[in-house]
Amino acid sequence: MLFSRRGGKGAGRLLLSLLLLAAWKAGSGQVHYSVSEEAKHGTFVGRIAQDLGLELAELVPRLFRVGSKGRGDLLEVNLQNGILFVNSRIDREELCGRSLECSIHLEVIVEKPPQVFHVEVEVKDINDNPPVFREREQRLFIPESRLLDSRFPVEGASDADIGTNALLTYTLIPSDYFSLDVQATDELSKSLSLELRKSLDREETPELRLLLTATDGGKPELEGTVQLLITVLDVNDNPPLFAQAVYRVHLLETAANGTLVIALNASDADEGVNGEIVFFFGKDVPLNIKKNFKIDSSSGEIRLIGRLDYEETKSYEIQVKAVDKGSPPMSNHCKVLVKVLDVNDNAPELAVTSLSLPVREDAPLSTVIAFVSVSDRDSGVNGKVTCSLMPHGPFKLVSTFKNYYSLVLDSALDRESVSDYAVVVTARDGGSPALSATTSVSVEVADVNDNAPAFAQPEYTVFVKENNPPGCHIFTVSARDADAQENALVSYSLVERRVGERALSSYVSVHAESGKVYALQPLDHEELELLQFQVSARDAGVPPLGSNVTLQVFVLDENDNAPALLPPGSGGGGGAVSQLVARSVGAGHVVAKVRAVDADSGYNAWLSYELQPASGVARSPFRVGLYTGEISTTRALDEADAPRQRLLVLVTDHGEPALVATATVLLSLVDSGQAPKTPSRMLAGTTGPEVALVDVNVYLIIAICAVSSLLVLTLLLYMALRCSAPPTEGACGPGKPTLVCSSAVGSWSYSQQRRQRVCSGDGPPKTDLMAFSPSLPPGPNISEGNEHPETNSGLSGNPRQPNPDWRYSASLRAGMHSSVHLEEAGILRAGPGGPDQQWPTVSSATPEPEAGEVSPPVGAGVNSNSWTFKYGPGNPKQSGPGELPDKFIIPGSPAIISIRQEPTNSQIDKSDFITFGKKEETKKKKKKKKGNKTQEKKEKGNSTTDNSDQ
Repeated sequence: MLFSRRGGKGAGRLLLSLLLLAAWKAGSGQVHYSVSEEAKHGTFVGRIAQDLGLELAELVPRLFRVGSKGRGDLLEVNLQNGILFVNSRIDREELCGRSLECSIHLEVIVEKPPQVFHVEVEVKDINDNPPVFREREQRLFIPESRLLDSRFPVEGASDADIGTNALLTYTLIPSDYFSLDVQATDELSKSLSLELRKSLDREETPELRLLLTATDGGKPELEGTVQLLITVLDVNDNPPLFAQAVYRVHLLETAANGTLVIALNASDADEGVNGEIVFFFGKDVPLNIKKNFKIDSSSGEIRLIGRLDYEETKSYEIQVKAVDKGSPPMSNHCKVLVKVLDVNDNAPELAVTSLSLPVREDAPLSTVIAFVSVSDRDSGVNGKVTCSLMPHGPFKLVSTFKNYYSLVLDSALDRESVSDYAVVVTARDGGSPALSATTSVSVEVADVNDNAPAFAQPEYTVFVKENNPPGCHIFTVSARDADAQENALVSYSLVERRVGERALSSYVSVHAESGKVYALQPLDHEELELLQFQVSARDAGVPPLGSNVTLQVFVLDENDNAPALLPPGSGGGGGAVSQLVARSVGAGHVVAKVRAVDADSGYNAWLSYELQPASGVARSPFRVGLYTGEISTTRALDEADAPRQRLLVLVTDHGEPALVATATVLLSLVDSGQAPKTPSRMLAGTTGPEVALVDVNVYLIIAICAVSSLLVLTLLLYMALRCSAPPTEGACGPGKPTLVCSSAVGSWSYSQQRRQRVCSGDGPPKTDLMAFSPSLPPGPNISEGNEHPETNSGLSGNPRQPNPDWRYSASLRAGMHSSVHLEEAGILRAGPGGPDQQWPTVSSATPEPEAGEVSPPVGAGVNSNSWTFKYGPGNPKQSGPGELPDKFIIPGSPAIISIRQEPTNSQIDKSDFITFGKKEETKKKKKKKKGNKTQEKKEKGNSTTDNSDQ
């Protein structure tokens, strides 16, 4: 808005003043110039020398100079041309301020003669200063309650220029709420004020910014501005306001104490104390809310101070009031709904009722044992419970109703396998993480008599020495019943049977409770070698169950029978043996033979013969075979020998203690013409039992050779088939190893068929066999007649004395009536380069460390038919290369195996063979046969026996 008031009276006055000044100057003779302020350096002002009437040439000689009081540097005179010009910046406002007239007074001085001239230079004003407000911003404070047309003074601007350049006009923008009122007191003084045109609302417009502009009247126009900052003062005319009328909050029930529930956002449009808000719970808030929650009065934060439990309270409704501090105070309300969220903080609960215990082991399937109920205080998935059983035994859970289960029998029970079960029922909810609860149900299984007493093995072997005291304990049987209590109470009894003509109970008895077996009378090995019977075990259940076990009682032989001499002829008794001997016989000629038997068995029946030296005789020309009983010459007989020789032969067994019998042999030395034609005729008086024994040996050898040949062919065929077939794992089955005695002279195997099998190669086990495979290497060409028994170290017809460490031990007695088996550890082998065979030395468990031993295999038990032969350190080798022992005794058997070898070029061409000599028991001698046929058989038997003994 432009305000300009110019009067014609003022312009006239200014013009009159100028005219009077010009007339004064003209009259006084002064020179007057004018120049605009802010003129540039060198601006022309006037020709001062010319105007003062001075010549240019005399300016320097007359010392022309210009002076001014304090302003001598603003204007300067050029002495060359006498021109006055601007020397430096001229600022009228600095020289004269706001004065209407402003001039510079100059004094011009010349010499010769001295003169002083006065020059007046008027400085004219230009519009070089804009209007200026004293402050860049003016602040006004106006209450929002002021009425319309109210006026508020404003400070105006000032202009350093004068005249029209200082004439100001004002404008105000924007002008919605206020208008500018300008009151002019004079031409240059004006008062400004703001006039209210629209009601103020601090909450709507708390502050106004207006721009006041002042413009001068110069050319060009200059202007100045000031910022008007109008602050609307508050009045408490607004209540507090919440952002929402209802706040909804979800809070976990496991929230910790002090957890922030919500920070209420309430605001008051007023300011100052009018806008300060205080929060608190409403008066009608329940006690449980005050117990669990608190509110901050200044910030409006609601925090948890108690413990939430979804199962008790699922939600809370809290009324909150906000009040300002104005006067009068104003208030408002809001509602906070807190919903408690369920957390899986409650484990399931289990209850087991109606137990039906114990459960019989023969209970049918689906029998109900117990009822199980579950519950969970949580809700939703957290309260959904599933049940399971651990371990998975013969039980299962069957759901009968929601959260109700039955524990039932799912499979058959067996108390003997498991007598009680610890069934763990686990209830697990569906929360995350899941919570579980367990309870243990102990299910006891009641016994039913469904198991008979059982022995550890179906058969026991017992070894008892003969001549035992009556009533001695020989064995204890024990049966175990898997049942319990009276069902497991076992009693023992004998299964009665006849043993010959007597009852079993006359031999043995068994204790009903302990199972101890007693021998009621002394047992005689020669009368009863094996007593086999059964013992019954029966429990006390209803109905009772029982089982039997077989006992094989072997009566072990004792050395209680001395050797018995056999008579020399059919009609002779046990007296002296008489024999005629020709003096022409050479060394080594058999002249007689002593025969004896022992009613005992094994080593107790193994007889050795020894010639008792006669007193007074330096050296006897006869000797006796250690094991054959053959009496032969040691040298050629001569005339110096007595015609009648009385020889005393001691027959000793190998028992402990050894028993001895004495035989007397009477030899009559005769000339060659008086001697009998053949030696065999002299021995023609062999008894009938001897003939039968020889016949049995011949038949036995033929049978053994036939069976062995057949088995060897079978094995060769089988091995050929196995070699053509692809190899398989396992060399043989579970059968026991084969007795294979290998040497340079062949191999033999002997076994009795009693649960033993022979394994050949990698095929299945074979049946027992007896095989001979002669393989005789060339031997020395030594005739029997030239053979000397004292010096011969090779194979000879005379037997060699066995190792003195051969003993009869209890372990060997255990092999009575059984076959001899050499296991793999005891197999005798010969190297490919020649025989290097070590024949076993049988020994008992005697303290002599140098002796060898014969022992059953490890784990074979007392009924083992297999034996392992080992050499002692003191007997590393019993025979030389390619040699065989003279005899081999089967422990516990009346048979003696004699193995002999004759040289290839001997007079009697024989292969290797084995002679089985059957001992004769004294109580079972056969009757003698009569007649010529009997006599011929005797002669043949004598001849065969002589050959076999050789």
